[in-house]
Amino acid sequence: MTIFAIESSCDETSAAVVTRTDGKLVVRSNVVASQIATHALYGGVVPEIASRAHCEAITGVAREAFRLAGAEPSEIDAVAVTFAPGLIGSLLVGVSFAKALASTLGAPLIPVNHIEGHVAAAYLEHEELAPPYLALVVSGGHTSLYHVKDYITFEEIGSSRDDACGEAFDKVGRVLGLPYPGGAAMDKLAAEYFWKAAPGEKNPIVFPSPAVGDTSFDFSFSGLKTAVINLIQNERQRRKTDELEHGLRLQIAGAFTAAVTDGIGKKLKAALKETGAGTLVMAGGVAANSHLRTSVAEICRRRKVSFAVPSLALCGDNAAMIAAAGIHMFDAGIVADSSLNASASDESAEITLARLKEKARIRNRKAT
Repeated sequence: MTIFAIESSCDETSAAVVTRTDGKLVVRSNVVASQIATHALYGGVVPEIASRAHCEAITGVAREAFRLAGAEPSEIDAVAVTFAPGLIGSLLVGVSFAKALASTLGAPLIPVNHIEGHVAAAYLEHEELAPPYLALVVSGGHTSLYHVKDYITFEEIGSSRDDACGEAFDKVGRVLGLPYPGGAAMDKLAAEYFWKAAPGEKNPIVFPSPAVGDTSFDFSFSGLKTAVINLIQNERQRRKTDELEHGLRLQIAGAFTAAVTDGIGKKLKAALKETGAGTLVMAGGVAANSHLRTSVAEICRRRKVSFAVPSLALCGDNAAMIAAAGIHMFDAGIVADSSLNASASDESAEITLARLKEKARIRNRKAT
């Protein structure tokens, strides 16, 4: 089976061609057109600019994906697309393109939830991975724990009650004056702090944990983010300058990163114990953070839990992960028609997928 996929939920326009042969997924192409340079001028993603950039890039990206794959559109068995959640304008560009292509080719249209796509990225590099397992999704818009019961059934057992982990990294990085995207710059700054710190040396700065203080598996990053911003502003007022010493910036980055990794680790340990999961998948843009990868890998090692995390290139938004998720949706008979619409929220995405899954169940029962 060969599937063509489109991802355009935020500020990357991506197209991919993925083939499944004898149960193995092979990425034949995975083209990503980034808008980082454009949005860096504004310190963050501007939705209207993002959607316009998708319109300008999507045709070229799709053509390049076919060219690199050495494939013709006639070879495509299905077209998968991210339809939710994300920036509505950006999503609409991808959904409209995918609907037009699927209609032209007479191919099934497969709607994919962006978050499930992130998790499915692990299938591309970990052939042994199969549900059930526990999934930790850490990105600019989500920080959630899922019990993945089968390839298309995700039960959310914990999430952030306010800001997402990635959003907090970017905001703190921006306030520190780091280049956009702040998350990547914060990773490097924290690495420098931990490298320079003497063995056993304690950071004089301690920030509150994002782990909610109850028996849930939830997170809260707003208090942590506010504590960091307040400290930075107070230091600037005290020093009467916007410029912070490099050593202080290192301490702030190190303390913030430690609070994030420790807080996520606390809830992750509790979730692994509660579910008895033998496998953990970590995915999403923040899964590229070197400190979080190391921390989670160590938790899994100590608990003898298998750990699957995509390579750095597959942690960010990309169409190959959408293709991987789309293949499993196709196997379950979950297809959409020309009425498919983009959905900005998780809730509306769940409603759409629940309706399509029920239709697939009815068709499968009739077929048997």
